Amino acid sequence: MARGKLRIYLGAAPGVGKTYAMLSEAHRRIERGTDCVVGLVEHHDRPRTEVMLSGLEVVPRKQVEYRGAVFTEMDVDAVLRRAPAVAVVDELAHTNIPGSRNTKRWRDVEELLDAGIDVVSTVNIQHLESLGDVVESITGIRQRETVPDEVVRRADQIELVDMSPPALRRRMAHGNIYKPDKVDAALSNYFRPGNLTALRELALLWVADRVDEYLTEYRSAHHVSAIWGSRERIVVGVTGGPEGRTLIRRAARLAEKGAGGEVMAVYISRSDGLSTASPKELAVQRALVEDLGGTFHQVIGDDVPAALLDFARGVNATQIVIGVSRRPTWQYVLGPGVGATVARASGPDLDVHFVTHAEAGKGRGLPVAQGGRLGRARVVGGWLIGILGPVLLTWLLTAAAPSVGLANDMLLFLALTIAAALVGGLLPALASAVAGSLLLNWYFSPPVHTLTIADPKNIVALLIFVGVAVAVASVVSLAARRTHQATRLRAESEILSFLAGNVLRGETTLEAVLERVRETFGMESAALLERAGETAPWTCVGSVGERPARTPEEADVDVPAGADTALALSGRVLPAADRRVLAAFAAQATVVLDRSRLQHEADRAQQLAEGNRIRTALLAAVSHDLRTPLAGIKASVSSLRAEDVEWSEQDRADLLEAIEEGADRLDHLVGNLLDMSRLQTGTVNPLIRETDLDEVVPKALGGVPEDRVQLDIPETLPMIHVDRGLLERAVANVVENAVKYSPQEEKVLVSASALADRVELRVVDRGPGVPDHAKDRIFEPFQRYGDAPGGVGVGLGLAVARGFAEAIGGMLDAEDTPGGGLTMVLAVPTAPRRNAERTGPSIATDP
Repeated sequence: MARGKLRIYLGAAPGVGKTYAMLSEAHRRIERGTDCVVGLVEHHDRPRTEVMLSGLEVVPRKQVEYRGAVFTEMDVDAVLRRAPAVAVVDELAHTNIPGSRNTKRWRDVEELLDAGIDVVSTVNIQHLESLGDVVESITGIRQRETVPDEVVRRADQIELVDMSPPALRRRMAHGNIYKPDKVDAALSNYFRPGNLTALRELALLWVADRVDEYLTEYRSAHHVSAIWGSRERIVVGVTGGPEGRTLIRRAARLAEKGAGGEVMAVYISRSDGLSTASPKELAVQRALVEDLGGTFHQVIGDDVPAALLDFARGVNATQIVIGVSRRPTWQYVLGPGVGATVARASGPDLDVHFVTHAEAGKGRGLPVAQGGRLGRARVVGGWLIGILGPVLLTWLLTAAAPSVGLANDMLLFLALTIAAALVGGLLPALASAVAGSLLLNWYFSPPVHTLTIADPKNIVALLIFVGVAVAVASVVSLAARRTHQATRLRAESEILSFLAGNVLRGETTLEAVLERVRETFGMESAALLERAGETAPWTCVGSVGERPARTPEEADVDVPAGADTALALSGRVLPAADRRVLAAFAAQATVVLDRSRLQHEADRAQQLAEGNRIRTALLAAVSHDLRTPLAGIKASVSSLRAEDVEWSEQDRADLLEAIEEGADRLDHLVGNLLDMSRLQTGTVNPLIRETDLDEVVPKALGGVPEDRVQLDIPETLPMIHVDRGLLERAVANVVENAVKYSPQEEKVLVSASALADRVELRVVDRGPGVPDHAKDRIFEPFQRYGDAPGGVGVGLGLAVARGFAEAIGGMLDAEDTPGGGLTMVLAVPTAPRRNAERTGPSIATDP
């Protein structure tokens, strides 16, 4: 029996319409005469989805009893007995109730497929097993119900059901997905615009990769070697030369002209491992292509044009970008070159772009490394082998083995020459070759004990010996020096890249840079010296180690770092080859010093500017907002003290109430001013400890009428790690601000939820809202968007709330309320010891 076919409707989030699309497909198949039944569909009481079940045969569900309750699951046996051509099964990742036939619904589907029944199912992108960690980092919720990626990948058809985040949120706000009492919580948590956008991108990328895999499989199965331009893939051939950066940027611009363009840089290396390319330049080009969104590849091939074309066809590339040859004109007599060969052999389905650059026609050249030193001990050892070795070998051969033959004697002397090259380099090897040839002629070439050679064949043999010895010695010496140079340069590059990276990221202080210099070169101390002018005395601006030098003359090594700055090291004299790295260290130390000074000056300027702004705003607040409640108190007190007026008890009560309200307003304004002063001067010292959010929020609402606020604080929230007093003040200011701007007939919703390692308190109002460009400005001191009712407040409430939130390790941000209004999101960290014990709230996962 043939296995059934699986069709999956994949969505980015609940509510995009997967189940609706699946049921529409079932109706289409029935209209075509296909025997189709509904094995299981979860409509979640959504009217439009429930209507789609009309006219479809539904297999009764199986009842399963678990812990005293009765649940329903798909009856696999009933579907198998019914044996339809197509079965509709919703929510592929669903976990069945314990006691069911299978633990997971996708295993039920596998049984139906094995029975030859085609299955149409649904799944959300967050339920794919490989994306669990990614989805948790985005939404803060760990998905417990997952399905292996391979199950979905094996599907015969995968159809993406897509919907933009704003459209999905509108569907949610209209009540088309969840019941009205759950809409606000869903929009504020899982269905936030950022979450939906990220999940949508995951779904689109996953489906695109699956389509690309299918295309690759099809081309391989049908032996399609021609390039199909379904997607612009541009291969850039780089040689490690400086023109590679120009080629990569040009290819990136070509890719931008077509949707979904991809850039792949490829370097062809020889199979013997020898190359004239600069590793540093290749690393720079790799970083460049990755920064531009492409990939870097290195393949092996002795025939560069063929390897480049094979790679391009293997990745189904549509274009190749190569540079105009760097060879001078006269070298074209040796062959057409790589570019011409690639263009001629590319065929009609692969475009080749030649890009001009500044290095065209200048020749390749060879990288020359200077200063490769083998060390004094190795040089001395090489000369001993090169001079004394032939003498000792001659004595051994004449005394112990006088008749081994001239050919064997030459091989022994050649081995000695190679040993001299390995130990001491080229010159000892050349000395060994000359000494060996003379000794061979004197002691072993007839007639012996003369420099005359009787047999012409021996002359040729000696000449060949000298030539081979010199050639082998040159190659061995060059390889040894290159190895030493490569090791040294790699160490230098690692040091400099580490230093530059730390400095650019601002993670290194001047003392850390100097300590790095001291440790790298094994010095006793390092100091950065500076003077005001050529005649001014030197001053030490930073030092590490014992007894640092106070002037360049006192140091064993000094490197200028500028016109009036120097790096001074004490301990030993360093060779000249190390001054290149020292100069880089000196330059970086100067950069760090200048940056720290600029940062200090910028901080001072910012503090002065902020202080001036605060003083100006404070004067304005005192002149108006603080005088208003004082004026009211003064007027009420004066009225009560008036002797010519007889006030009734009700009038006296009203005047006293006005005095009390004015005093409360004044106390609140002064409190905010004092809090802002503490934040500005950095004197807020939070006392962090574990507490429950439901113990803090009710106390923070003491100054707000009970009928204006609706609380939704679950008791199952994890403990939070905050300063209770500061959090209470922050919550009070945020809620008071929401009540101030919210209509009288609308309650302010205060809800909380756990997301990953934090708890979010959301204060939702239905007021006029705030435009996106003003959302950050409302948290600045003495700032109000529009006019508060009655002109009350000095614009410090939200500034103080954000300051206190950041002081306890939290965040306070503003979002739009769906349907109008503003939502303040106050996120605070959970207690470390409870993080592993609590999990985020679950949410329905399918439309």
